[in-house]
Amino acid sequence: MANASRQAAWEFWGTELKRRREDAGLTQEALGQRVFVSGGYIGQFEQAIRKPQLDVAVRIDEVLQSDGFFERTWRKLIDDKRYPDYFAGAAELEPLATKICEFEPMIVPGLLQTPSYAQSLLLGGNPLATDEYIEDKVRGRLDRAVILKDASRPVYWAVLHEAALRVPVGSPSVMTEQLEHIARLTHERKILLQVLPFAAGAHPVIGKSLRLMEFEDAPPTVYTEGLYSGTLLDDPAVVKRVQQDYDLLRAAALSPEASRALIESAAEDHRRCVSTT
Repeated sequence: MANASRQAAWEFWGTELKRRREDAGLTQEALGQRVFVSGGYIGQFEQAIRKPQLDVAVRIDEVLQSDGFFERTWRKLIDDKRYPDYFAGAAELEPLATKICEFEPMIVPGLLQTPSYAQSLLLGGNPLATDEYIEDKVRGRLDRAVILKDASRPVYWAVLHEAALRVPVGSPSVMTEQLEHIARLTHERKILLQVLPFAAGAHPVIGKSLRLMEFEDAPPTVYTEGLYSGTLLDDPAVVKRVQQDYDLLRAAALSPEASRALIESAAEDHRRCVSTT
């Protein structure tokens, strides 16, 4: 679906949501409370500024008794099979963000992945998948990463746990290429990146991944991901707490310069493994 027609369809989705909400005698805040999002989010859905997650569309149908209209329409609009349903909403928000802050405890974030690393990671989780399936997923990650190349790219700040540098994904050559790619992005000042070393010990989001996104004309959002599930959060108190946790992560992490040195050292360690095989 072309971008213009897709946007027009989302505008129709939002207009229909507003009409049915008002017919039900509900304010944006009242509907938001019933579907577990803020009233501001409902307003952004109605203006087609943001797209809801699938579970929100389902709950809207239940509250407004719309016989599955919003879920069915959502599925037609979010038809990009490169992303799982639970991540589609976050993927739609990335190009709109003015700032993205991420933390990953075990792997390199999708926006920073090389094709070989992404392929190895996907094969690890889908050992019986077809080549076509893997290629589609890899292409989706590479398409997302285009935002870091644009002149109007968002400020991108990532904190990686040292485990992401050490745990081998694919062959040693894949890891070498991946870490050199990250180091190059920092040298080119495309991204800000810090490494949380093993020595840092326990931290506020241990074992969890998170993404904070800020926008020009909308409140910030947090995306968290679990096993085959993802959640977008915009409650101001929750977002503020996550921002505080992220500040603590950055304080505990190595400086950008020391982080780059550790990344380059880890790349050299993987390179030595290549030469001995």
